[in-house]
This record gives sequence, structure tokens and C-alpha cells, in this order.
Amino acid sequence: MKDKRKVQFTGNSTYIVSLPIKWVREIGIEAGDTLNLASMPNKTLLVSYSKISREYHKSTIDYIHSDSAENNLRILISHYLVGYDSIRLITKKGFNASDRKFIKDAVRQKLIGLELVEESRNELIFQCLLNYNDLPLSRVIKNMYGLVISMLEDSMTALQDHNLEIAEDIILRDDDVDRFYLLAVRQLKAAIEDIELSENIGINHPRECLGYRLITKSIERIGDHAVKIAKNVLKMGAGINANYPIFKMAELSRKVFESSINSLTEEDLQTINRIVVEAKKVSQLGVSLEAQECGSPDNVEISMILESLRRVAEYSADIAEVSININVKKI
Repeated sequence: MKDKRKVQFTGNSTYIVSLPIKWVREIGIEAGDTLNLASMPNKTLLVSYSKISREYHKSTIDYIHSDSAENNLRILISHYLVGYDSIRLITKKGFNASDRKFIKDAVRQKLIGLELVEESRNELIFQCLLNYNDLPLSRVIKNMYGLVISMLEDSMTALQDHNLEIAEDIILRDDDVDRFYLLAVRQLKAAIEDIELSENIGINHPRECLGYRLITKSIERIGDHAVKIAKNVLKMGAGINANYPIFKMAELSRKVFESSINSLTEEDLQTINRIVVEAKKVSQLGVSLEAQECGSPDNVEISMILESLRRVAEYSADIAEVSININVKKI
């Protein structure tokens, strides 16, 4: 509910607005306390209280034994994404050995900064020890991009040489991409509510959060397609000649992906527009290649790989289009 207050003028230069009593009592503000005022880009004023109890950042989750361990993990991840610093997972029946191991391993593999700090028969307590200043959003995106571009490059090496070891390693690397993606989501959710955190992670305006959420999701999806390529390589019986058109398609897809990420710091909108157009051309090339005879016994796998490369180009176009929107806001 909006609460209207009249502005009062006192002395020669002081404007005063009274605070809603309900809000004061809920927060626990007392006479003499200091409030933080932040002027927002949309000409509003953000009022915050620095002494808010850390209890607000704690959550307790009842472990549902009738659900799978995966479902319980999904609930835990949602609390991490919302921004809780302490997550307590409890059960009256006690955890069985397999569920306990699954939860602990999954948190270690998927959630950056969340550590198990206390454990008993009936509860697991996780604490987020991450300092956002150590991993600003730009670095998270850079790390995601570095991982994914290497996965795409290695997927073509695995395809050409039929190197199953490289293909399996690509699949494992996707866990790291997912970890950075979930961290980015947590950061962006928190940045919407905390202007200081927003500045610390490199967000100039809260409305940029949606754009960066779409960008990180697109990068994560491109990583998924690198994994799909690797899985199709594992199904094939032999490598592919280096002169095969699929490698040209792969090179073009990687280039538009690289260009789309570089567009995030490009202020010339026409340059970014050309990246979008080029990405769509690469996607069309993939369609035409899929329609041709592959000339290989592994037609199904080759077709699936071409589909993944085409999707890489399409996600790259999405990133560039979001980049246009972000840069317009900057101007």
C-alpha cells in the first residue's frame, strides 16, 4: 500500500517527511538511528536501514521424504537464488545416507559460495560465504563465456578426431557453466532490491537486470548445446573429415557468439545490429546444410550437431539484441 506524506519545511533549508509508523515498527527503527538515502535514476528516493537483522537472510526448509532428493534440492536452490545467506535443511526422520550425500554433493557442484557449516542427523546448515565484490557480474559473464567458447572449440576437435575423452570432458565442464549461471541469477535478484549491491556488481540501473538475466541464460543455453554436440560425438562410430562443411558452420557460430559478447561494451548500435544480421545468416546456413545429403553413415548425429550449431547462432543474435537495448539505456 502506498502511504502519502506531506513535505514540511523548517528552518531556512530543511525539508522533512515523516516515516510511516507501521514500517518503523516492523524494521525496528529507534530515535537516533541513521537511515541510508539513495537517489535512484528514475528520480525516486530509496530509503534503507543498515541495521536490519541478519535473521531476515535466514531460511529453514523442511525436507520432504515423500519427494525425490532432486525435488528437495530444487527448493534449496530456489532459496539460494532468492538471496538467503543461511539455509537450514531439517527433517524429523533424519536423512538417509544416499539423500545426504546427494544434497551435499549437488550443493558443492552447483552453488558457488554455499558451504556446509553444520551437520547432524536431522539437519544440514549451509552458509553463503561469497563476497560479491570478488565476483562482479562482468567477471561472472566472462567466466561463463570462456568456459562455453572452449567447449564449442573442443567439441569440433572431438568431432573431427572422434576423441571420446574430450567429448566426456565437455559434458563435465557444463557443471561449472551452470554454477556461474546460478550465481548470476542470485546476484541479479539481489541487485534489484539493493542499490549498493547493484553498483558493486556493475549494474548501472535496476532495469538492466532483466537484460543481463537473458544474456546469462543464453550463454548457459549455448553451453547446453556444446554438451549436446559432445553427446552426439559419443554416439558416432568415427571422426569427420576436416573439409566437411560442418566445421565452417561451427567456426561462423563461434565468431558470432564472440561478437555478441563483445557487443556488451560496444556503444555503436549499427555495429551491434550487424552482429544480429550476421548471426541470422549463420542460422540460415545451418538450415541449408541440414537439408543437404550429409554423405556420412552418421547422418542423424550430424543433423543434430548442425541443429545445435544453428541454435548457438540464434542465441548469439538474442545476446546482441539485448545488448542494443542495454546500450540505448546507457546513451
